Amino acid sequence: MHYVYILHSEKLERYYTVYTSNIDIRLGFHENAEAGKFTYNADDWKLVYSLLCDSKHQGMTIEKHIKSMKSKIYIQNLIQYPEMGIKLKLKFNP
Repeated sequence: MHYVYILHSEKLERYYTVYTSNIDIRLGFHENAEAGKFTYNADDWKLVYSLLCDSKHQGMTIEKHIKSMKSKIYIQNLIQYPEMGIKLKLKFNP
């Protein structure tokens, strides 16, 4: 299974966009302070969005697209309007 998901930290006022093939393990990884990743900088990360993708390529392409937008407003719209995720999947169909 392939996912693109977005975490949000109110403390940092930041979003963190990630592609993964195992969302359960990866979410646990973000909670591990020893991991030393970007998410270590805050302890209040919440999953605010996830999108099940059809392939690894599609997931990685959608993640890259979201990051390239460099926009909190784009991410907030993606969260608020689920149909945007459907359109992304169609646009980046494997």
